[in-house]
Amino acid sequence: MDRPFDAYLHLGIVHFMLYPALMGGDGPVVDTAQTIAQDGFFNVLEITRVNDPVARTSLKRLAETAHLVLGFGAQPIILGGKLDLTAADPARRAAAVATVKAGVDQASELGIKLLALMDGPNTAPAPGTEDAALARLVDSLKQLCQHAARYGMWISLEQFDRAIDKKSLLGPVELCVRASAMVRAETPNFGLTLDLSHLPLLGETPEHAIGMARDHLIHAHVGNCVVRDKTHPQYGDQHPVFGDPAGENDVPELTRYLQALFRAGYFEKPLPTPMPVVTFEVRPMADQSPAAVLGNCQRTFQQAWVRA
Repeated sequence: MDRPFDAYLHLGIVHFMLYPALMGGDGPVVDTAQTIAQDGFFNVLEITRVNDPVARTSLKRLAETAHLVLGFGAQPIILGGKLDLTAADPARRAAAVATVKAGVDQASELGIKLLALMDGPNTAPAPGTEDAALARLVDSLKQLCQHAARYGMWISLEQFDRAIDKKSLLGPVELCVRASAMVRAETPNFGLTLDLSHLPLLGETPEHAIGMARDHLIHAHVGNCVVRDKTHPQYGDQHPVFGDPAGENDVPELTRYLQALFRAGYFEKPLPTPMPVVTFEVRPMADQSPAAVLGNCQRTFQQAWVRA
């Protein structure tokens, strides 16, 4: 591609994956965000809950100063609390919905217009129970969309693996699209997040997944995963750097993903974000620094962009 990428999209970074110690809502959220704010390469910072209200105020001011768009990921809230938006137990499902609603409220304080989530860990259904689980999930999502609509916010559901790591109901792209159509029938402020790092875990390709989800896709994540080497410290859905020798994704796979997004019209469609978003989600290993990981993301994207 010979045109600059920022003519088509906003590039983002998942803050809580780059700095995993922040996933619980505590820690130096503002100081670490400063690093991204100073880097003009990224326009979007996807955060999760921030427990300190003073830190939330400072973070909002930092984003305003840096002209940085904030997004919100509720995945750490769901994973950390082992929440289940598909739960057959009504009390357990209601508690999960209430907890995510609190995340929506917090995101609204920061002026965020898109909140991404998942259905929950270990929600992959037993044989013969998928339809019932899907119906419960759709009901939970409709409740969350109705709550988010008060703030002009959209909810986006991210697909995860079925059998290796998170073991979630959603899941296969066909089922994601089915769920999205059911939710949108009553609450239109909903769509899907597709993550390049989850496609090898699901045995899906960018062409298939994006082509199938094109009308429902409102948010794109990119990352890597390890499927073949079970001894690798980041085996499964742990987001190693692009180019990890045991990983599945590098420049060629990101190039294919970007090409599929172009073919699907993702960069031309109206979306709830100021521009279409492509967000890197990469986690440093113990001997890797966040700064080096940021460099990995930038170099990988630049090489893929010129080939897309």
